[in-house]
Amino acid sequence: MTDPLLALVDLPGVRAAAESARDALAEVHRHRANRRGWPTTAAEAAVRAARASAAIEGADITLPEDGRVIEPVLAGSLRVGQAMDGAALGNTVRTWERAPLQTLARLHLLAATDIAGADELGRPRTAPDVGERLNLLGQVVVQSRAPAPVVAAVVHGELLALAPFGTADGIVARAASRLVAVASGLDPHNLGVPEVSWLRRRDDYLAAAQGFATGAPDAVGAWLTLCCAGLEAGAREATSIADAAQG
Repeated sequence: MTDPLLALVDLPGVRAAAESARDALAEVHRHRANRRGWPTTAAEAAVRAARASAAIEGADITLPEDGRVIEPVLAGSLRVGQAMDGAALGNTVRTWERAPLQTLARLHLLAATDIAGADELGRPRTAPDVGERLNLLGQVVVQSRAPAPVVAAVVHGELLALAPFGTADGIVARAASRLVAVASGLDPHNLGVPEVSWLRRRDDYLAAAQGFATGAPDAVGAWLTLCCAGLEAGAREATSIADAAQG
């Protein structure tokens, strides 16, 4: 199979943005607090990522004092975060590497339990091309040799454009981007929090996602560089968490 993602690296600004993202994430993994204490950073990152991802969807992300989250989008996003933190992360990543579509179905079940009907959970829509495009995306995840930030951005953008489940697709798309980062070794401990940056630039983020869906080279390049910038900013967010943990 020809790797369609390799050509994207040569779009203006993409290669440099991908390298900057990689360097920033590598640096936060070398942070003194993360040499042994990375689980603390990862746990806080998972919560921040889940809340920001839900906020991008327009959810109220206030955490109740009693810990009982009833807002359905936030609750689903937090469940997805739990599947990508601590001991659960290894199992999720191993399944992702072997069967990415199975993992997407699992993520949707977690994200949409309080939103979709039981017969819709984990089941892609029957609209034309959905199954075919998901299968192609699964092949890209397993086979592409493009830089990890580019693969993560393409998976992210394609899932947003395709909206394969019809509910909670944004939550699933951003989680899938994180899984690419972990499985590829770009962010092996899942420390980055790019969702915070995408939330701060929500209008730009949503517009860029729409542009990516058109397939126009300039728009695709803009999406890739925005996603890479988010990964770089997410490393800075992780650094602030590690700094606080270190005291």
